[in-house]
Amino acid sequence: MDTTNASLISWGFGLAAFGYLSFSAYLFSFGNDWRQGKRPRRMLATGFISALWAFASLAFTLDTKPITLVTASMLDVIRYGAWFAFLLSLLLPLSESSDEKPQVAAWLPKACWLLVTGGVALQLSLAIGVLSPQEWLRNTILHGLAEAVLGLILIEQLFRTVTEDSRWNVKPLCLGLFFLFAFDVYLFSDAMMFNRFDSDALTVRGFIQVMSIPLLILATERSKDWTSKIRLSQKAAFHSATLLFAGIYLLFMASVGYYVRYFGGEWGRAFQLALIFAATLLLGILLVSGSMRAKMKVLVGKHFFRYRYDYREEWLRFTQTLTIQDSPQTMGQQVIRGLADMVESPAGTLWLREVNQTTYRQSARWNLPECSSEAQHDSPLCRFLLASGWVINLEEYRCYPARYNNLEIPGWLSELPNAWLIIPLMAGNEMQGFVILASSRTPLNVNWEVNDLLRTAGCQAASFLAKMQATEALLEVRKFDAFNKMSAFVVHDLKNIVTQLSLMLKNAERHRDNPEFQQDMLMTVENSVERMRQLMMQLREGATPPGAVVGVSLSDVIEKIQRDKRGQGRQIEVSITNSLTTRGHQERLERVIGHLAQNALDATPAEGRVWINLERRGDRASLEIGDTGQGMTPEFIRDRLFKPFQTTKHAGMGIGAYESAQYIRELGGEITVDSNPGIGTRMTLTLPLLEIRQESDLHQREAA
Repeated sequence: MDTTNASLISWGFGLAAFGYLSFSAYLFSFGNDWRQGKRPRRMLATGFISALWAFASLAFTLDTKPITLVTASMLDVIRYGAWFAFLLSLLLPLSESSDEKPQVAAWLPKACWLLVTGGVALQLSLAIGVLSPQEWLRNTILHGLAEAVLGLILIEQLFRTVTEDSRWNVKPLCLGLFFLFAFDVYLFSDAMMFNRFDSDALTVRGFIQVMSIPLLILATERSKDWTSKIRLSQKAAFHSATLLFAGIYLLFMASVGYYVRYFGGEWGRAFQLALIFAATLLLGILLVSGSMRAKMKVLVGKHFFRYRYDYREEWLRFTQTLTIQDSPQTMGQQVIRGLADMVESPAGTLWLREVNQTTYRQSARWNLPECSSEAQHDSPLCRFLLASGWVINLEEYRCYPARYNNLEIPGWLSELPNAWLIIPLMAGNEMQGFVILASSRTPLNVNWEVNDLLRTAGCQAASFLAKMQATEALLEVRKFDAFNKMSAFVVHDLKNIVTQLSLMLKNAERHRDNPEFQQDMLMTVENSVERMRQLMMQLREGATPPGAVVGVSLSDVIEKIQRDKRGQGRQIEVSITNSLTTRGHQERLERVIGHLAQNALDATPAEGRVWINLERRGDRASLEIGDTGQGMTPEFIRDRLFKPFQTTKHAGMGIGAYESAQYIRELGGEITVDSNPGIGTRMTLTLPLLEIRQESDLHQREAA
């Protein structure tokens, strides 16, 4: 070791010793009340032991004697033991009589104390001469790497199991210790590979300790009593176990790599690199393997927990799976995948019964072939599922058919590859369908817990599927309702055309020889044919009439209606104050205003008056249709006037007023009614104006 490195190492460990002493003094300043807790006392002891270890490391740097080396190594082991004790105190109950539940598996505290005890014995073996310096160095490197890996496992488990409201408190602690232990993993891994410590890594080890002390102070400031509310989830246990096995695997491969290089001669380093990359590749394959994940989950649930499932986690995941479908067609596959994930199944199929159908058909599948067979609702399989609600385990059925009352399994089910579980989807007393899952990726004992979870999840899936089917049925009903409404409009218009043609035929007997009548008759027939053609097109293509929205002259529409009614022998008084234009469909506006005018004529005797007034009010056109007819009651106007299929006419359909009000609102206008029985009615249509300018804004600006 050169003078420069020795000087830097001395400065690093000296600063670390000063920092840990300051940290211990800071903790001691909290007073006796704070130090009475077990966790605060362990934190204080950990800080003091870390300071002693830094002083011993500084002493070994200044005087490289065997006694100082053994002392520094011994205190390093004890320092790790103190950190283990403090982290375990956050995960274990404070006392045996406490209501807190342990948050770690029983083997983890034992592994910590076994590792610390083995480390102390290892250091004593050098002091009493049991091991040679070379053997002691190799074992110390391996032991130090194991301590660092175990420390990372404890940190990872602490961070994953802490509740959301306490995570803010322990985040600096986890970050600081992760920084320390991860550096030691690198230090000892490198030393294991090359059978010597990296001088540069040893140089900065003390400074690494110094950099983590502010994070420890911050963590203590946030949580001075160190009583975090921690619970261990199965997900945290799964990740911790995975990290532990990965660490053990890497330690084993590192040891193999060391001996390959040691005995490999000239090709040792090449063989070592090839082995390292092959081991890394194999680890990656194992980590992404669905079968390995399934085996690990089963192992954790079976040995570390009383119950196999974290029900809150399973329920949230299953609900999220059911609600992320892009369309109703993908709901079936989401149901299959949600149930399959609970038992690590790689495939499945869903059988549903359509509304008003008596057979179950395959409606969705996942990694299974298509099946065209049908299951009758009165078949033995469906009757058994409906009556019992059981989850049928086909593997158990093949061995013990008597448990299922000698149920008869259909032939098409036997042909499905790896068929394993049949899960009924019950919605109340009805069975929406059933899901067939393929065999699990790993051997799984289907006990009462698995059956209850699958049955309950099947009920939830059935409610989702029933809701989906009800939604689809509602959409179909709405489509038929829209079609019926449109048909009613078309029939209403056809009735008006038939009335017009009937009146023309009635007058044809008297005026057949009149050339003017003949010409008017031809125009009427041509107009009727064109209107019927448009109605047929509307009925075929939808409710929206053909043609785009354009500017419509209201004065032209009123004058045309006046001429048509005059030809029918009725007079309408017209008063047009301004020539106004609005947006709309020409034909439809004529039909709406014409219908309201015809209603006014029908309600008014021959000697009465019917008028149409058009004037401008601000940025809107006001069109008033009035009469001196029989009028309407306020109750009729409120409850029946603009409702479909409500009419006072013997031959009416009650569609015209409803259609008129709907279209006026569609154009952004409104319709108001003022009527008194025996006096008459005034209907006022208010429509937005379409401004038509004769010159551009440029000419207006030039004139200004």
